[in-house]
Amino acid sequence: MAYQQMAKLYDKLMDAAPYDQWDEITREILNQASISVNQIVDLGCGTGQITTRLAQSGYQMVGVDYSVDMLSYAEQRASEQNLSIQWINQDIRYTEGIIEADAVISYCDVINYITTEEDLNLVFANVADMLKDDGIFIFDIHSLNHVEQDMVNQTFATVDEDLSSIWFCSPGEDSGEMNHDLTFFVKTDGDSYSKFEEYHHQKTFSVGIYQTLLEQNGFQIKNIYGDFSLNEEDVHEETERIFFVAEKRSIK
Repeated sequence: MAYQQMAKLYDKLMDAAPYDQWDEITREILNQASISVNQIVDLGCGTGQITTRLAQSGYQMVGVDYSVDMLSYAEQRASEQNLSIQWINQDIRYTEGIIEADAVISYCDVINYITTEEDLNLVFANVADMLKDDGIFIFDIHSLNHVEQDMVNQTFATVDEDLSSIWFCSPGEDSGEMNHDLTFFVKTDGDSYSKFEEYHHQKTFSVGIYQTLLEQNGFQIKNIYGDFSLNEEDVHEETERIFFVAEKRSIK
C-alpha cells in the first residue's frame, strides 16, 4: 500500500487528525522513560506531521515510510520549517541501517497495516534491532471492539467543494480484519472533477497477541494506554485506540 495519488491529498483528508495529541503523549511517555531520549525513529511517518512536531521539540528525528510521494511532502514540510530530519524510503517489515536509536514510534494505525503475525514479528524484530538497550517502542492500534462495532460494514463520506470521498469498510475473513474501498472526487479546472480509487487492507489483533510477539522479540511491556490518556484505567471495552509502550530489555 503506497498511498499513490492519495499522498497529495493526505493532509487535507487528515485535517482533523489529533496530531497534537500524538505529539503530547509521546513527549509525556518519553519524559518518564528510564533513559534520556534524543533520537526518535518514526515508522510510517507519512507526510511528517508528527515527525516535524517532535523535531520542533528538539528531538533528532528519522522518518521512515514506504511511499516516496509521502516522503516528498514530508521533506518539503521540514524544509519550510528549517528542520533537519533524515527521511528513509523503506518497508517497515524490512528496515535496515538504523541502529542505536533511543525510541521508535509508529502511529495513526500504521501497525494495523501489518496484517499477519509473521509480518508483525518481522516489524518487532526490526524495531528491536534499531533500538539501544532500554530503548522505548511506542505504537498504537485500533481496538478489536472499535473495528467490529464502529468500522466494519460502515460507509463514511465527506463532501467539500474541492474534495469529496466515499469510504466503504467491509469485514475480512478474520476477526479484526477490514478492507477499505475509497473513492475520491477531486476538483480540477472549473466544474470538472477527477475520480480515483484506493484500496487499503488492515487488521487488528488482540492485545495478547501484540504482547506475546513483543516479548518474543526482547521487549518488556511497560504500559498499555487508551485513547491518548496515560491513566491505565482508561483501557476498557469502549476504548478505540490502544497505545503500547514497550522497553527493549538490556542484554548487559
